[in-house]
Amino acid sequence: MAAGGDKKAILAAFIANAGISVAKFVGFIFTHSSALLAESVHSVADSTNQLLLLLGVQRSNRPASEKHPFGYGRERYFWSFVVSVVLFTAGAVFALYEGIEKLLHPEPISHYQWAIGILVFGLILEGFSLRTAIVEANKQRKEQTWKEYITKSKKPELPVVVLEDTGAMLGLAFALIAVVLSKVTDNPIWDGVGTVSIGVLLAIIAIVLAKEMYSLLIGEGVTEKNRSLIHEAITDSVSVSRIENLRTQHLGPEHILVGAQVVFDPSLSAEGVCSAIEEIEVRVKAAVPDAHSIFVEPKNS
Repeated sequence: MAAGGDKKAILAAFIANAGISVAKFVGFIFTHSSALLAESVHSVADSTNQLLLLLGVQRSNRPASEKHPFGYGRERYFWSFVVSVVLFTAGAVFALYEGIEKLLHPEPISHYQWAIGILVFGLILEGFSLRTAIVEANKQRKEQTWKEYITKSKKPELPVVVLEDTGAMLGLAFALIAVVLSKVTDNPIWDGVGTVSIGVLLAIIAIVLAKEMYSLLIGEGVTEKNRSLIHEAITDSVSVSRIENLRTQHLGPEHILVGAQVVFDPSLSAEGVCSAIEEIEVRVKAAVPDAHSIFVEPKNS
């Protein structure tokens, strides 16, 4: 189950995006700014994405069944992947279309004060959402760099929210710069440039998210740290001569599958091997609590 911090960050992002999307649509009606329209659709897409993340968390908590004996942990990876698709199609493609259309057929922006005020308001709300996501993410990433956290985390929700909120802040900044330049230069083409920039930004974020979620969805092994802990837990047993093969896979953020072929002390009886296997399972579970499915296979030396 996702930690409370994950849900807190998701809900903060949803509240911010829902409020901002309404404000941006109102602003677009008054200003006819394509950058503001692109940002409106971006916020609606983000709000939808937060609901999808919460849906993934809820569905992943279903108990294991005969059809899915290892549970539904990967639901969180699936819905996070869907988020990247929504961000690309509903956000990036729409923004690029609107931006190119505005470049080909520039239209002046009216009521600049509305656009600027709403974008500043959006920056404040998104800043609150991003701050919440960063605070909660810092509790998980510890010594990791942000790049390592985004690309190596097995818990998808917070990295997704951090990327989305960062993209939203940059998108708002692009839109604000575009509107101001359109006013200062009296040239509406800057509105189109800003809209295209937002589209490119969203496309990059969506591709990064899709790549990372795809990797988790098809199955990733544990981190190097956890693999070392598992290896050490097995080899430290006095009954073990060596590990012949060790395989791991995340069946969900908090569900690790461990399969090991182990060469035991040849002097052990069949009963002794059974006891040793039980001991290894306990040791691995103690070293890595998320290792819920542990299979140890004795192998002849």
